[in-house]
Amino acid sequence: MLNGRTTVLLTGFGPFPSVPANATSLLVPRLAEAARAAFPGIVFETRTLPTEWAAGIEHLYGLYEGLTPTVALHFGVSSRARGFEIEARGRNRLGFLPDAAGVFPASPVLRAEGHEYLASTVPVSAIVARLRRRGLPAFISRDAGAYLCNATLYTALDMARRSAREHRIGFVHLPSSLLVEERRPAFGVHPRCPLTWRDAIDGGLEIIGATLGRPVVRR
Repeated sequence: MLNGRTTVLLTGFGPFPSVPANATSLLVPRLAEAARAAFPGIVFETRTLPTEWAAGIEHLYGLYEGLTPTVALHFGVSSRARGFEIEARGRNRLGFLPDAAGVFPASPVLRAEGHEYLASTVPVSAIVARLRRRGLPAFISRDAGAYLCNATLYTALDMARRSAREHRIGFVHLPSSLLVEERRPAFGVHPRCPLTWRDAIDGGLEIIGATLGRPVVRR
């Protein structure tokens, strides 16, 4: 269990090619609202990261330097997600793919001469077990892809590795079919999605609780 003043940073992403409505940008503020009631005394901060190679990473650096979070949980969407995919590691690579601004990465790696892989510092197995006990589909993933999700995870872990502060950093992929329609901003869910909107909030609370080493206080 973490002691002392704890700041938890929750981030989602904006839209990008093939995902014009990214549910994580709406999920994280709603999750933080629920988490403030479920985990008294914890400070929650939320941000939406731009889905751009340069701006996204630059924004991430600013958040870690300015907020100095004890815990950072980053959320993104993936067409391969079968439910909650808890990423076990980030990889020092970039796919030659356009970002939301149509720009391609300038390098095939995130950090020259950096480690090929960096392990997530959240209790991945414990998170998956806790989600499954709630009846939610949850899996350990060892491949965060080669897009901004992986870049965010690897960059955050690399910053933490070179910092003297204690950090717990993780990344959660949700199904890209968790699309939120404009007409139903709180409840719109794709019929083929394995998660409901309520599942996403409930599971998010369990992920936070497992990372903090605390039970979820349900009112």
